[in-house]
Amino acid sequence: MLVTTSHDGTLLCRRLAKADGSGLASLFASLCEHNDHRLFHPHPLTAETADALAGQHVSPHTVLANRDEYHVVLDCTRSSEEPRQRIVAYGMLRGWAEGFDVPSLGIAVHPQQRGRGIARQFMQHLHRVAIGRGAEQVRLKVYRHNLAAVALYESLGYTFTPHSDAEWLGVATVATRARLFFDHSSSARSRVA
Repeated sequence: MLVTTSHDGTLLCRRLAKADGSGLASLFASLCEHNDHRLFHPHPLTAETADALAGQHVSPHTVLANRDEYHVVLDCTRSSEEPRQRIVAYGMLRGWAEGFDVPSLGIAVHPQQRGRGIARQFMQHLHRVAIGRGAEQVRLKVYRHNLAAVALYESLGYTFTPHSDAEWLGVATVATRARLFFDHSSSARSRVA
């Protein structure tokens, strides 16, 4: 299971776990309160959906070839008001369950946590997950008026084509076949040695 942390150790990106249901529901509620469900709507942003998604991940180390990936970012800073880790972002790589080779990526960051670099770090984490699953490309949709997201995605190598009057379809190459072969063969050697 791929886990990444920020340089200062305050953020942790990892796969969604069974115990994350209530924290994810809290994030979904915050997104809805700020009307972000208009920009991010891969599924209902409800407590029931959060529990169902978290319930899929009974064993965080099991990856099935046809299973989609759902991940979170935890804020690990400790304070007297909030001494535990809190989910500050949620994202997914979907499409494998439907048989697609190029997964669709989507992320949402808590409205009060934006501007900290969480989205960039999370996108890079999800790109590494996609590479680990053998994907060469990742796709996403973004509303044209969401200029901050478009700028972030372009800086990460996404190129856009019109999807609809309101949305762009972005595609990024995250790995090449040669790199995938090298990464898999070198990691296999290091495990054997």
